[in-house]
Amino acid sequence: MEIAALAALTLLLGALVILVALAVGRRKEEIREETEQAAEFTAEASAVKGSQSKKQKQEKQRGRKDKPTQHTFSHPLLAASLKGHSGNVTCLDFSSNGKYLASCADDRTVRIWSTKDFLDREHKCLRANVELDHATLVRFSPDSRAFITWLANGDCIRIFKMTKKDDGSMSFKAAPEDFPQKHKATILNIGIAETGKFIMSASTDTCINIWDLKGEVLASINTNQITNSYAAISPCGRFVASCGFTPDVKVWEICFGKGGDFREVVRAFDLKGHSAGVHAFAFSNDSRRMVSVSKDGTWKLWNTDVEYKKQQDPYLLKTVPCSSSEGSLVALSPDGRVVAVSDGCNVAMYDAASGKLEEEMHGVHSVEITDLRFDINGRFLVCSGDKAIRVFHNAPGYRAAIKDMQDMLKKAQNEAMKQRLQQQIKEAQSALDAVLAAPSN
Repeated sequence: MEIAALAALTLLLGALVILVALAVGRRKEEIREETEQAAEFTAEASAVKGSQSKKQKQEKQRGRKDKPTQHTFSHPLLAASLKGHSGNVTCLDFSSNGKYLASCADDRTVRIWSTKDFLDREHKCLRANVELDHATLVRFSPDSRAFITWLANGDCIRIFKMTKKDDGSMSFKAAPEDFPQKHKATILNIGIAETGKFIMSASTDTCINIWDLKGEVLASINTNQITNSYAAISPCGRFVASCGFTPDVKVWEICFGKGGDFREVVRAFDLKGHSAGVHAFAFSNDSRRMVSVSKDGTWKLWNTDVEYKKQQDPYLLKTVPCSSSEGSLVALSPDGRVVAVSDGCNVAMYDAASGKLEEEMHGVHSVEITDLRFDINGRFLVCSGDKAIRVFHNAPGYRAAIKDMQDMLKKAQNEAMKQRLQQQIKEAQSALDAVLAAPSN
């Protein structure tokens, strides 16, 4: 009996040992499989990580390689490239005293440049920050001590005052309140009358608002041109003009009383002669000449020194074929001698009297030109488009002035007049020779 019990116990223990051995063996197999699987997962993860890392590195290298290079441009008449903005420059304006050039860009700054530095190697500028917005347009006040901006997101006018600190540096302070929102469409242009009596804003619909300096709307003009493409105040501060879908330029007089109080807006005259819509126009410094550029592929020069109150119409002086496109701009030198027209990224300069094409600058900017204007002395033509501002010598202006003085010399009968003209011709020729001999920047 005891032997049988012992044998049974031995068999039971043997079975247990076998079961334990089998269990341990199975667990070892599971651990081995788990280890192999984990190793496989680790290898796969490493491969994926390596692939991603390699991909990221390649993308980074590609991004660095594909980073757009800064647009380079050179031309014999290029006097300077003003570089300071980190965003595309949208608007330019010269102060009436001729000392400053203002520029605004989508980098939330307005920069003030000194015109006397244009021919220097270094071009310093002062920066005014546009808080929580950016300016698309900028215009100097008549006294050159303030400027107004149009805010892209706020859709309103903001005034900045410029003050000199004790150390001679300039500070900029925004007015406590912006002008109220009154326009329903995108703004084309703003301006301050040289008389200091009013501010203008024009939008792409058919609306032009006339404001006082405190932000009250004095009058609203409906241009009836289906859409506006451009609008501006004349340099004399008396007129506001606009062009658009219709083939003419309309001009209004903004009338004030002797005491400076606003009276009315009256239609002055129209420029009629284009066969298609007008892209833009510009005034000479004395407002006695205007130039317009149209979809019909021409620019026209007009004599606007007329008695419009007696129903006298402006005289068409010249029609010249040119390259133009949507967004083309035109500038007229202060003395009315030179016409500049932009077409995309290109600029052409013409003699206003003869219509002769004097200069062509191709690929001035990497994007479409956003502004084009002469300085108040007619020495330079400036334009904007990308992050740089190009400054050109107005060589055609020197040539035109020399030609005019030579014609006057032929007709001069007074000896003193002849000598004076000969001296002026010599000085102008010397200035032109210096411009043409100077290396382009």
